[in-house]
Amino acid sequence: MHALDWLVVAVYLGGTLALGMWLARKGSASLAEFLVGGRAVPWWLAGASMAAITFNVDTPLYVAGLVARRGIAGNWEWWSFAFAHVLMAFVLARLWRRAEVMTDAELTELRYGGRAAAILRGTRALLFAIPINCLGIGYGMLAMRKVLLALGVVDALHLPGDAGLWAVVLIVAITLAYAAASGLWGVVTTDFVQLVLALGGAFLIGWIAVVDVGGLGALRERLAATGHADALRMVPRPGEALGVVLRPGDAALPFGTFLAYLTIQWWSFRNADGGGMFVQRLSSVKDERSAERAAGLFNIINNVVRPWPWVIVALAALVVLPDLQDPEMAYPLMMQRYLPAGLLGLVFASLLAAFMSTVSTQVNWGASYIVRDVYQRFVARDAGQARLVLVARLASVLITVLAAAASFAMSDVGRIFRFIILIGNGSGTVLLLRWFWWRVNAWAEWSALLAGPVIALLTTFVPALAGLSFGVKLALTAFGALAIWLPVMLVTAPERPEVLDRFYRKARPGGPGWRIVRERVGLAPATDLGRDLGEGAGALAQVLGAMLALGGLVTGSTAWALGGTVALAAGTGGRRLTRLGRG
Repeated sequence: MHALDWLVVAVYLGGTLALGMWLARKGSASLAEFLVGGRAVPWWLAGASMAAITFNVDTPLYVAGLVARRGIAGNWEWWSFAFAHVLMAFVLARLWRRAEVMTDAELTELRYGGRAAAILRGTRALLFAIPINCLGIGYGMLAMRKVLLALGVVDALHLPGDAGLWAVVLIVAITLAYAAASGLWGVVTTDFVQLVLALGGAFLIGWIAVVDVGGLGALRERLAATGHADALRMVPRPGEALGVVLRPGDAALPFGTFLAYLTIQWWSFRNADGGGMFVQRLSSVKDERSAERAAGLFNIINNVVRPWPWVIVALAALVVLPDLQDPEMAYPLMMQRYLPAGLLGLVFASLLAAFMSTVSTQVNWGASYIVRDVYQRFVARDAGQARLVLVARLASVLITVLAAAASFAMSDVGRIFRFIILIGNGSGTVLLLRWFWWRVNAWAEWSALLAGPVIALLTTFVPALAGLSFGVKLALTAFGALAIWLPVMLVTAPERPEVLDRFYRKARPGGPGWRIVRERVGLAPATDLGRDLGEGAGALAQVLGAMLALGGLVTGSTAWALGGTVALAAGTGGRRLTRLGRG
C-alpha cells in the first residue's frame, strides 16, 4: 500500500461516513424510518442492497478457498441457495410485503397466537440477534484481518500480527457510526455505492489475472499442466470425492455432499422462506410488485453477475501462487501481485465496501430484533419513538462489540461459514409450510427452531459424529428436526380460528392448505400459487442457465455452455407462457 492507495481509501471512508451521517435525520424520524425506511425505498435500491448483504469481504476469500480445495464444484455450497432465493422472489416476496412486518420474528405473533407465539417471538429474536448474527459479523472481521495482513496494512500501522483485528476496529467504528445514526436509509444507500465499487474491483482483478496468464484458454492449459485440471469441474462424478487436500483438515467434496446441497440445504435452512435480513428490504418498498422486482434483481446480481470474477481469480491463483498454505489468502495476494498504486487502493476500498455493507446490514438487522421483538414487545410497549430509536442505536453498539470479541477466536472463513449453515439448518421446512398450511402452529416452529442448532452442535463437537461428511450432517439436522417438530405439531392444538382468520385476511396466501380458512372468511387468495410456482420454475431455469452458460465459457466446456443456454431459453419461454395464462 502506497501513499496514493491510502489517499483513495481515506476518500472512500470519508465519503461513506459523510453520506451516512447526512441521512441520519431521516433515520431518526421514527422506528419505521430507522428499521424499514418508512416503506418508501425504491425497488432497485432494495434489490441492490439485498445483493450487497450477501457480498462481504469474506466472500472472495471463501470462494478462493473453495476452488483451491474442491474445485469450481465446491461453490454449490452457496449456489444451491438459488432455489430458495428464486422461491422468495416469485412466491414469498409479495406475502412478506403484504404482512407489513418490520422483522420476520414479528410475523410469529401475526401467524400464531397466545403465549406460545410470544415465547417463539422472543426466542427467535434473541437467538438470531446475538449468537448467530455475531458469528456472521465475526467471520467477516476475520476475513478483513486476512486482507489487512496480506496487504501489509497491519505492518504499516505497527500492530503485531496476532492483534491484527484491532486494525478492523477503526473500519467497524466508521460503519457503526453511520449505521446507528441513519438506520436503514443510510444502510441501503451506502450499500448501493459499496456494491458498485465491490463488483468493479472483482471484475478488475479478474480481468488483469486472466490477461497475465495469457487468456482463459492458457489458464485452462496451465491448470492441466500443474495437476489442477479437476479444479475446472462443475460437479463431482457419482461415487467420487472432488478436491485436493492442501493441509491436514482439508476435505474434498463427496458426491453425496453435493447432492445434499441441491436436495436438502436450501429448503431446510432458516432463511428458506426469504426471512432474516431480506425481510427488511422486502418490507421497505412501497408495494408487493416492488418487493417482487427487488428480489428478482437480487437473484440476477447474486447468482449470475458476481460469482465468476472470484472463480477466475481463484483459478489463476492455483497457477501463479501454487504453494499457498492458506488458499483463502489468494484473493488479497493476487491484488498485491498485480495492481499498481492507486488501483490497489481502489480495489482494497472495494473490499472495505463489501465488508462495511454487510456489517452495517447485520448490525441494523440485529438491532431490529432487539428493539422491536424484545424491548418494545416485552419491556416497554408504550415507549416513544425517540426512546425506541435510542435503544436501536445502543443495540447496534452491543452487537458490534460482541461480534468483535467472537472474531478473535476464529481462524478459517470456510469452516465458520459451514458451521453457520449447519446451526441454521432444520427449521426451513416449517417456515415454508406456515405460509401455505393452516395446521402449522407455534410449538412446531419453536421446536424446529431449537432442534436444528442442538443437532448441529452435537454433530460438530461430539467426537463420534464430528468426522461425518458435511452432507450427512445436513441430512441429520434437516430430518432430525423434522422428526421432532412434526410430532410436536400433531400432539399440540392448532391455532385458534380467530388467529388463523386474522392472518389469512392479512396475507391471503394461495394453495389448498388454507381452503378451510378461506371458506370461513369468504376471501379468495390474492395470488395463484400454481402460477407463481410455474413462473418461479421458469425464473430458476433462467438464473441457473445463465450461471452455467457462463461457467461453460470459463471452463471451456461446450456441454455446459450449450446446456445453460438451452435452460435459459426454456425458462424465458416458460415464463412468457405463464404470464400469458395469468393475463
